[in-house]
Amino acid sequence: MGNRCVVAPRWYERPVTTTLRPSLALFISEPGRALADYGAMLATSPVLLRAPRGDGHPVLVLPGLLAEDASTATMRVYLRSLGYEVHGWRLGRNLGPTPAILNGMTARLDELHRATERSVSLVGWSLGGIFARELSRARPALVRQVITLGSPFGLSDPDDSRANSTYRRLGVLHASPRSVPGRERLSRPIPVPTTAIYSRLDGVVPWQACITSPGHNRENVAVYSSHLGMGHNAAVLWVMADRLAQSAGSWQPFRAPSLARHLFPERTAAA
Repeated sequence: MGNRCVVAPRWYERPVTTTLRPSLALFISEPGRALADYGAMLATSPVLLRAPRGDGHPVLVLPGLLAEDASTATMRVYLRSLGYEVHGWRLGRNLGPTPAILNGMTARLDELHRATERSVSLVGWSLGGIFARELSRARPALVRQVITLGSPFGLSDPDDSRANSTYRRLGVLHASPRSVPGRERLSRPIPVPTTAIYSRLDGVVPWQACITSPGHNRENVAVYSSHLGMGHNAAVLWVMADRLAQSAGSWQPFRAPSLARHLFPERTAAA
C-alpha cells in the first residue's frame, strides 16, 4: 500500500464524548479569554457599526447567574447605537429563580409592552437566556423573538455545569419547586422565533446543552467565544444585530456575512 495522508478532524468535527462538563483548562482560562474577546470587539468596532439598523422596537436584556445590568452594558450600548430601545432588567444581581426575580421579570416585560405597544425581543446571557425562554413561553403574544447566549436550557445533569455549586448554594433563596419549571420543560421548543448562540470553547457550561433541536423558526449559531466574553464578543454582537433587524413576522435563518464566515464555525438552522 502507498503512503496515505491522514488529515486530523478539526476540533468541531470530532465525535462528542459522553462527558459534557467543560474541561478544567477551558474553565480556568475563561477570564483571560473573555478579556481577549473584549479586545477583539474593540478592534472590529468599525465593522460592527455597519450592521443592519433596527426598527426601534424594544429589547429586554437579561444577565447571567450572579451578574447584573452592568454586565450587559456593552451589548446594550451597541444595540442602542443601531436604533433599538434597549432595556436592562433592573432587578439587581441574578440570584436565580427567586420569587422577586420571577415576578419582576414578568412585570418588566408587561411594562415594556404596555409602554411601547410593541412586542419585545428578549436577549438572555446564560441563566438569563433560560429566563427569557420561559418568559416567551408564558407571554408569547408579548415576545417578538428570543436570543440566548450560552444558555444551558438543555442541561440534563446539573453537575455538567461548572456553575452548579454556586447555583445550589443560592437554592435557599429560590422559589418552591412547584413554581420553577423542570429540566424536561426547559428543553422544549418555545413558541416564538429563537436563536441559540453557543461556543464549543465555553468553559462554564456544556455547549451541547445550549442548542435547540432544529425546527420551524429556531436555529443554533456557533461562535468562537469564552462564556464570560459572550456579551462583548464581536461575532455574537453581529448575530444579535442581524437577528433583531428582521421585520416582525418574517424570520429567516442566519447567514454569516461572506467576508466573516471564518468567525462562525457551524450553524444549524430551522428545518
